[in-house]
Amino acid sequence: MEGQYNLRSPAVKRLMREAQELREATEEYFAQPLDDNLFEWHFTVRGPPDSEFEGGIYHGRVILPPDYPMKPPSIILLTPNGRFEINKKICLSISGHHPESWQPSWSLRTALLAIIGFMPTHGSGAIGSLDYSSIERKLLAKKSQTWSCPSCGPIAKLLKEHSLEPHDTAADKEAREQATQIMFKDASEKPGTARTSESNSIEQTTSVTLPQPNDSNSKGQPSANADKKATNASSSVTSDTSTTVRATQSDSVIRSTTEDTPDMVKRRLAAARILAQRAERLAQQQQPLAALAEETGTGNRTAR
Repeated sequence: MEGQYNLRSPAVKRLMREAQELREATEEYFAQPLDDNLFEWHFTVRGPPDSEFEGGIYHGRVILPPDYPMKPPSIILLTPNGRFEINKKICLSISGHHPESWQPSWSLRTALLAIIGFMPTHGSGAIGSLDYSSIERKLLAKKSQTWSCPSCGPIAKLLKEHSLEPHDTAADKEAREQATQIMFKDASEKPGTARTSESNSIEQTTSVTLPQPNDSNSKGQPSANADKKATNASSSVTSDTSTTVRATQSDSVIRSTTEDTPDMVKRRLAAARILAQRAERLAQQQQPLAALAEETGTGNRTAR
């Protein structure tokens, strides 16, 4: 195979190194490139213990881009399992569906451990995910033990025999730590969409309506000027109060849609209290202005 590829290519170097590192099967996973294609691998993973996938053995493909590891691989399950669709690219932040989330330090070992870790989780509507019942998944796990790949043969023979005391290598431990960073994503969700639309909805529907003075066409110039000043002042208070209320409620939305540390929560609560106090002061300030506007309007009507 080496004669088919440019050995100076970073992708070829990386894949050959990973193939060497993964050449021996473990109890949990095994992966190797096809004999005639370094950029397509087949892998086998064991279902996680204490789950409906326990006892299952699952096989799949990894399609690697020419500029790997700068871009992520695509992962496809071949064995029916009830968690991921077969013959369809699954949506992990480590896969080709989310190149923006990929980190070149991640490896195929990391991807295999991530797949095992995500099998017992909910699909949440992500691309390539399924939510079969526990009974169906257990039946598929049992059937998977006799599944055979046209290229690799019976997959049950590809993994190391399961022992009562499995042990992790240093590479396994590092890959497990990396796998915890991987998020199973819904490809239909754009980052920030939910928060932006909710904030926009609040900004469009939230406002504080203040009493407005009646329009006057009185010939008396002093009264007309007083009306105009009162109206402008009242409108200014309305605008400031509306902005403050929107800011307070938008801050509440952001708090509810992100994971905050205790310090962030304290800071945001303090900011919310300050905004609420400001809104209360502005509301108090508007009352005499509104009363003045009402008195001016009444005086104008009496004069007419």
